[in-house]
Amino acid sequence: MKIPGGEAYLRVKGLLRKGCLHTVCQEARCPNLGECWGEGTATFLILGKVCTRGCRFCAVETGKPGGRWDREEPSRVAAAAAAMKLRYVVLTSVDRDDLPDGGAQAFALTLQALARSIPGVRTEVLAPDFQGRRASLETLLLQGKPHVFAHNVETVRSLTPRIRDRRCSFDRSLEVLRLAKKILPGQVTKSGLMLGMGETKEEVLEAMEELRAAGVDILTLGQYLQPTPRHLPVERYLEPSEFLDLARMGRRMGFAHVASAPMVRSSYQAALAYERARSSGRPETHGSAPA
Repeated sequence: MKIPGGEAYLRVKGLLRKGCLHTVCQEARCPNLGECWGEGTATFLILGKVCTRGCRFCAVETGKPGGRWDREEPSRVAAAAAAMKLRYVVLTSVDRDDLPDGGAQAFALTLQALARSIPGVRTEVLAPDFQGRRASLETLLLQGKPHVFAHNVETVRSLTPRIRDRRCSFDRSLEVLRLAKKILPGQVTKSGLMLGMGETKEEVLEAMEELRAAGVDILTLGQYLQPTPRHLPVERYLEPSEFLDLARMGRRMGFAHVASAPMVRSSYQAALAYERARSSGRPETHGSAPA
């Protein structure tokens, strides 16, 4: 990967610093930071940078945020996105189990602020599981109306207890993705897995089948990279041909778009994935009433 630099990269960095904003690009040590920032795009990390969960693969800080969040953050995110002239904005957050709604209202308010500040903007959320609460999902989806709702299962079923925080569950993640479709029929949904953590190909295909059965439209598959020595080590580096093979299988399963390559991450080329999902004939019922 190229070392981050250039005029566009420095402009994005400056705007984020000026707005006192966080990005998952920085906090999760994403290898695509230089490329994305160089193109003037970033994934905003809302609700602070301290997560209430501690997954073994994740570089984001774990701690106790204390039930607080910055009410001015939505307007600052919208102002920064407008200054960056973004047409497609991705929002994600740490897990906030200390908040009654898991942070769903913060997502909704930020999405509303973006819609006011950037007419015609497309939005994507990479959301936590909100402990499976339907009310939180309804708040985010019905008040915020994102164009894409994403939630990652992260790994295969057998590795979930060892790799993800004990409060996470493969079945709960699937149910969250199913619920998004029930709450907002036609909602484009997305999920992803990191590979190279000890899973078998058969387990990956099984996870893909379960995601498709849950109605997921967009799938991302990427190589897990160990962010620090204290995190889970890489078991295996997959060959690029293996990622291409999985992409072909995913398309045969019926996914509208599959992004599968070593450096693919959840939000990588997110706008392209959304457009391909739309062009596949999936109906866009953005803003429909709940089921």
